[in-house]
Amino acid sequence: MCPTSTGWCESLRCSARTHNREKSFKCTVCPSSFARSGTLKRHMRIHSGEKPFKCPMCPSSFIESGNLKCHLRIHSGEKPFKCSLCTSSFNQSGNLKVHMRTHTREKPFKCTMCPSTFTLSVDLKIHMKIHSGEKLFKCTICPSSFVKSGNLKRHMTIHSEERPFKCTLCPSSFTQSGYLKIHMRTHSGEKPFKCTVCLSSFSRAGTLKQHMGTHSGDKHYKCPVCPSCFSDPWQLKAHMRIHSGERLYKCKVCPSSYCRSEHLKRHMRIHTGEKPFKCTMCPSSFIESGNLKRHVRIHSGEKPFKCSLCPSSFNQSGNLKVHMRTHTREKPFKCSLCPSGFIYSGQLKFYMRAHSGRNNSSV
Repeated sequence: MCPTSTGWCESLRCSARTHNREKSFKCTVCPSSFARSGTLKRHMRIHSGEKPFKCPMCPSSFIESGNLKCHLRIHSGEKPFKCSLCTSSFNQSGNLKVHMRTHTREKPFKCTMCPSTFTLSVDLKIHMKIHSGEKLFKCTICPSSFVKSGNLKRHMTIHSEERPFKCTLCPSSFTQSGYLKIHMRTHSGEKPFKCTVCLSSFSRAGTLKQHMGTHSGDKHYKCPVCPSCFSDPWQLKAHMRIHSGERLYKCKVCPSSYCRSEHLKRHMRIHTGEKPFKCTMCPSSFIESGNLKRHVRIHSGEKPFKCSLCPSSFNQSGNLKVHMRTHTREKPFKCSLCPSGFIYSGQLKFYMRAHSGRNNSSV
């Protein structure tokens, strides 16, 4: 059958069973069966709990000698399995195999419900909980629950007062070092995450991921309440709070609360006075990046918002909206004392003073 030759009948019989796929050694506890008696013997240790191979350096023990051999490399620091493409090395061949996927970009574990693929089976298992809605990790202080234990750990910092990671350039402080690292990019202007389709770049990987959905058009996560759909499950989760009215992120200075942590973060700048977005052409600084973007148009003279009915153009969309009322004759600001209406809120305010003056003079 094969080049294998042996003087031992039993070895020959085992070799024959391997070729014939005969499994005559059957487990008496479960349906498993094996071609060799030694393999059955090792298998039975799973049921008996026997672990005869003991580590001489710690209390660990193992079913098989090979497992002990791998374990001993933890103590010795030996890493015999070396990557041929980088300097990484590993104490188990399986770990090297998984590592090689970072070079090959292989993602063999595929989600059956969406196009997502993963390098590790455990990542797929965690991802599937997004589709099933299973959230085993529950907050003990509020109703929140999470798919990952790490997400719960990060969430618990919302309830804690501790913010040990402090910015050296402004009064901001953070619950995690990663948040501080991201925040420092607002000062440095660094945007390391670049879009491969257009020239956009971002300070956060998550923001780039959301942006890429605008190019691909893939929005697999649909809101069950309204027609909205999203390219990222966390966007859908944040969106659902609009429908539920849930506001987990509460300001500790005033009664304000928010659906998203980033909204609370922006709000807190009102209290701290932090204005991290600084104009490079004048001393002005702003709480939000959008406000800085609008301000810069004053210097550049850019007026991207153009009226479709006349040559007027504006540096803010809100100004165009107000201007359009001169064409539509819409007067949304109504006097509560007479039928008069006005295009601008300032006109109504001025008119109300006139009302007040007339009423006082008639008394």
